[in-house]
Parts: sequence; C-alpha cells; structure tokens
Amino acid sequence: MPPMPPTGSMSSMGPMGRLSAALDRLHSRVHGVRALGYFTWFVRILLALGFLPSGYRKIVDEPFTVAESLGEIYVMFTALHQDFGALYVFIGLCQVGAALLLLVPRTAALGAAVYLPIITGIVVITVSLDFGVGTPVVTSLMLVGAVYLICWDWHRVRPILGPPRLATAGGGDGAGARG
Repeated sequence: MPPMPPTGSMSSMGPMGRLSAALDRLHSRVHGVRALGYFTWFVRILLALGFLPSGYRKIVDEPFTVAESLGEIYVMFTALHQDFGALYVFIGLCQVGAALLLLVPRTAALGAAVYLPIITGIVVITVSLDFGVGTPVVTSLMLVGAVYLICWDWHRVRPILGPPRLATAGGGDGAGARG
C-alpha cells in the first residue's frame, strides 16, 4: 500500500505540498478499488504482448517489415535493420526486457518506466510517417497505458524523483528547504 502523506497542518503547506497531499490521497483511494487492480494487470499483459513479438524479431536480427509496398515505412525499418547493427538488437532487448519486467509484480514499475520512452518514440514515428489511421491510434493507446501504469505505481516511482519538499517556517512552498 502506498505511504500516506505526511501529517500536519494543511495550511502550513505551500500550494505544491497541498497538491501533492491531495494526489497521494487520491492514489491511496484508487488502489483500494479491486476492479482497477484487475484492469492494471490487463494493461500490463496487453502492453507486454505488444512488445514481445516485435522485440523478439529484432533480437534474432530479422527484419521488422517485409512488405515493400509500405513505401517510406519499409525504407526506414530496412535501414534500421541493415545499417544500424547492434542498435537494432538493443532496441529489441529493451522491448523484451520492458515486457518481461511488466509481468513481474515487483518489477512492474521499472517495466513501465522502461516502456514509456520506447513507446513514446514509436508514437512519434507512427504519427510522423504515413502509417495510416490505425497504427498511430494503437501506439497512442499503448502510450496512455504506460502512463497509466506509471500513475498506478506512483508510490514506487515518486521516491526516485526526490523527497517531497517541506514547508518553510514562513509558509512558503519550501523551495529552499532541501538540504
């Protein structure tokens, strides 16, 4: 269960402290909804299934696309496969690694953190090139799913970003309170 926000007078917190405390309370309530726990597992499994086949193809150094009728998309993926050597395999390893991390409860937050920049790059590619309508929609939904998982595991991600700032004696937001 996520940690509860620090106790103390809400009036002594700055605006960011109050927002942080409100988000922590919301996060705690959301984690109490059993259906959202099942939904979270559903999202983790779907996202993992989205990366496993494409990552595997890259790891075994197979081309990602084979249809030359795809035009510039085919040219881009062929160049990535043929001209970038180890980068192609590394991308595949990252995809498979992120997928596997998502499926283990203890490492799911790390999996979502690894998944997020990969799927962000994929969304940029699918929106920038002529992938039609379907592919950018699917990849964007995958991005939303990754952001959802980061939010779900916020209690695990938040400490990485640093401790919450404490309010100063003058009632400020604690911008200078870190030490």
